[in-house]
Amino acid sequence: MLALSKVGAPRLGLVLGSGLGRYAERLSGATRLPYSELRGFPVSTVPGHAGCLWIGRLGSVPAAVMQGRVHLYEGRSTAEVVFGVRVLAQLGIETLCVTNAAGGIRPDLEPGDLMRITDHVNLSGQNPLVGPNDDRFGPRFPDMTAAYSPELARHLDAAADSVGVRLATGVYCQFLGPSYETPAEIEMARRAGADAVGMSTVPEVIVANHMGVPVAAVSCITNRAAGLASRPLSHAEVAETAARVEHSFGNVLDAFAARLA
Repeated sequence: MLALSKVGAPRLGLVLGSGLGRYAERLSGATRLPYSELRGFPVSTVPGHAGCLWIGRLGSVPAAVMQGRVHLYEGRSTAEVVFGVRVLAQLGIETLCVTNAAGGIRPDLEPGDLMRITDHVNLSGQNPLVGPNDDRFGPRFPDMTAAYSPELARHLDAAADSVGVRLATGVYCQFLGPSYETPAEIEMARRAGADAVGMSTVPEVIVANHMGVPVAAVSCITNRAAGLASRPLSHAEVAETAARVEHSFGNVLDAFAARLA
């Protein structure tokens, strides 16, 4: 691939969630490849997911950045949802950083906060490893005890601290969507230990662990979850809040990439 010949094999893979896609424009020497031009790559139908693979450098680190993703609620199979991460792993990434927009459940999580994901609860009802196992990728029963790398967590915390950004920590819960959760479902998630809720990320994290790629993940808290907000939930609010924190979010990722270098 011409893009790889310019910067070398990517060491860092990034998945950019709702409203966070403009970060890809920070890459230097980048080549932008629309998913629609890449054979087999599923194309997102959701606003805020541009649907492009960028190959370039973040500082001195060769990186591959997915500008948007597809979701289960778009009617996609789990294989399609994780296709991009499989590609990044095959390209040789040594670290995957996944980002998303999420609703805050824990009272101290305000819209605009960033939360490093420490663990997850999968309430989507689906797992991308269901079916025959491809032993070339990983074991039949992968361990998920440390799905989010403790070493990368330390790097993320230090990166946020170095640029003066508060980085909360918490457990992320995935529902299937596309309807937002009911207040009763949010209460169930809270009792299960969740601090934030969304409709993505978990399948990608499972597959990365299956393939032996260490994972870090950050949620942008864009709203309070159902039953905790004073107004109806909307995707427009998600996009507005993500845009508001775009600069600080980008600074954290820049500092994180620098630490990997």
